[in-house]
Amino acid sequence: MNPQRKVLVAGASGVVGYAAVKHFASLPGWDVVGVARRPPTDVPGADMLSVDLAEAGQSASVLAELADVTHVVYAALHEKPGLVPGWFERDQMERNLTMLRNLIEPLEASQRLEHVSLLQGTKAYGAHVGPIELPGRESRPRHPHENFYWLQEDYLRERQRGASWDFTILRPQVVFGEAMGSNMNAIPALGVYAALQRWAGRPLDYPGGAPFVAEAVDADLLARALHWAATTPGCRGETFNITNGDVFTMRNVWPAIADALGMEVGDDVPMALSVEMPKRQDTWAEVVRQFDLAAPVDLGRFVGQSFIYADLLLGHGFDKPPPPTLVSTIKARQAGFGDCIDTEDMFRRLIGRLQERQLLPPKRW
Repeated sequence: MNPQRKVLVAGASGVVGYAAVKHFASLPGWDVVGVARRPPTDVPGADMLSVDLAEAGQSASVLAELADVTHVVYAALHEKPGLVPGWFERDQMERNLTMLRNLIEPLEASQRLEHVSLLQGTKAYGAHVGPIELPGRESRPRHPHENFYWLQEDYLRERQRGASWDFTILRPQVVFGEAMGSNMNAIPALGVYAALQRWAGRPLDYPGGAPFVAEAVDADLLARALHWAATTPGCRGETFNITNGDVFTMRNVWPAIADALGMEVGDDVPMALSVEMPKRQDTWAEVVRQFDLAAPVDLGRFVGQSFIYADLLLGHGFDKPPPPTLVSTIKARQAGFGDCIDTEDMFRRLIGRLQERQLLPPKRW
C-alpha cells in the first residue's frame, strides 16, 4: 500500500487548478492543499491557502509550513488585462517564471518533493503566432518564439538535474471547466451570454464569425491526466498533449450548448462579447436576484477575462476560417492514458454542473 501523498495545486482557483483540487481530494491516499490569491472555498477534503506567488517573501513563509508536500500540480498563471497582448510581452513571461521559482525552491528544500506537473498548451507550437505544422507533436523541435513556457521548462530542467524529484509537462488545448473568475474558461462566459439573451426574449444567436477546427479538453479529464502523470514512472521527464479525443468547431457544438441551456438556436448575430456583455452588467444583476443565484453579481468576478477568450474561440471578426489547430495525442495513449469524452457531452455536463450549483439559471424557466 502506498504511503500517504500530499499534492499542492498552485492556481487552485483557475480552470485547471480547480478541477485538479477536486479530483485529488476525491482520491484515497492523498492530502490536498490548494494555493491561490483568492482560493475557492467549496472543495471538501482540501485545505486552501491564500498566497501571491509573485511575492517571494510571502511564498517562502507560507510554503515553509508545507514541508510534507510530495507532488505539485503547477497550474498558476498570470495574465495581463486585455489577455492576448500580454502573451507577447517579456515582463509577463518573467512574472510567470518568478511565480514558479517562488513555489519550487521552498518546497524543494524539504527534500520530500517527488514530482511536479507543469502545464503548457498549444502556444508551445506557435498557435498564437501563425499556422502550426499539423498535427502538433511533442517530439518536434521547440518553436522559435519567446514564451514563458520555455522559461519555466528550462528552469525546471536546470533545478531537476541531479535532484531526487522529476517532472512531467502536459499540453492541453482549449480547456473548459467549472471555475469562476478564470481568464480562459468560456463556460461561464457563454452561460452569461445565454442567460441575458433569454432574459431579453431572444434565442441563442450565434455571435461568432467563421468557424475553425480545434480540440477541446474537459478540465476534469485533464485532472485525471494530472493524476496519471504524477503516479506513472513512464511519465517522468516526458511531455504529453492531452485532448478530449475528438475535434469541434464552436458552430457545430452550438446546438448542444443551446439545448443544455434550454434554448433554441437563433440567427447569426455577430457580437463581441467582450464589448457587449459588460454593458449588460445591470441586467445580469437582475438575473442573479431573480433566480437567487450563487454566482457573483459582478461579471468580472464570475467571468474574469473569459469574454475575450470566448470571442477568440467563436472566431469573432473572422470572415474566413483561420488555420486549424490540431495536436497528436498518440504519445499519451501509447504511454497508457486513453481517457476521452465527446465534446458535446462535455458542454452539456459542464453547463449542467453550473446549473446544479446555481451559478446559472435552471434549464427550464
